[in-house]
Amino acid sequence: MVFYSKNTELEFVDGVGFLRFPILKKLDFINHAFSTRIGGVSEGPYKSMNLNFKRGDDPDKVTENYRIFCRAAGFDFDSLISSSQDHNTFVRRVTKKDCGIGITRPNDIESVDSLITNEPGVTLVTHYADCTPIFLADPEKKVIGLAHAGWRGTVDKIGELTVEKMKSEFGCDPSDIIAVIGPAIGACCYEVDTPVYEKFACLTELKPAYFTKMLGHGKYLVDLKETNRRMLMDAGLLSINISISDVCTKCNSGLMYSHRASGGERGGLVAMLSIKN
Repeated sequence: MVFYSKNTELEFVDGVGFLRFPILKKLDFINHAFSTRIGGVSEGPYKSMNLNFKRGDDPDKVTENYRIFCRAAGFDFDSLISSSQDHNTFVRRVTKKDCGIGITRPNDIESVDSLITNEPGVTLVTHYADCTPIFLADPEKKVIGLAHAGWRGTVDKIGELTVEKMKSEFGCDPSDIIAVIGPAIGACCYEVDTPVYEKFACLTELKPAYFTKMLGHGKYLVDLKETNRRMLMDAGLLSINISISDVCTKCNSGLMYSHRASGGERGGLVAMLSIKN
């Protein structure tokens, strides 16, 4: 396996591989990680660090994968709170009383694609296999957010809505927020048909020519990461405070699960973000 990135670091602890981002590593009040396929106990198409209970894998193995991953990446297993994603735009504020939801407790809300908190000892968890993770951290107010942006969530501005929720709930100033747009299917590989392209073309205020490309025969390439970057800037974030991972999940499908690369036969990745105790 060959891994190369200018702005995303691959770390190994006890045989578990995960990704971290230099701009977030500078913030000493948080812990963060993005998982890979490496170091778990799952088998078959889920091999090996599958962290998604909904793909058909043995749930006991998925739970064990969470325990292994948390030990390696430095998270408290009992602090996890999972999103319940349906490619919508609901942003949920969570607290310690919500710990375990989606991991050791059932999801209590059907649609949650973004989580925010200001409480230490609470780990936000969102799920991926080509969609775009958005990590948000406000070092002034000590607030964090983690958003899942598929193409629907992107065009419906889930990143911007998460920033707005951080403002309304905690008084965050967007100019203080540090953001990472994490590993996702890249502009090199994200091919869509005309109906999806037209949703992006309608985002005229963001200048779609910068994140769409015509291939012909009703096919287009879309840059989800750049679209989300522009939306975060519209929400008030400073360009200097936004880092876009250059890692494409489809191009690196040996390291990360990719829905497109596997034809849907795959496990799931997670992003994790917490405020340290």
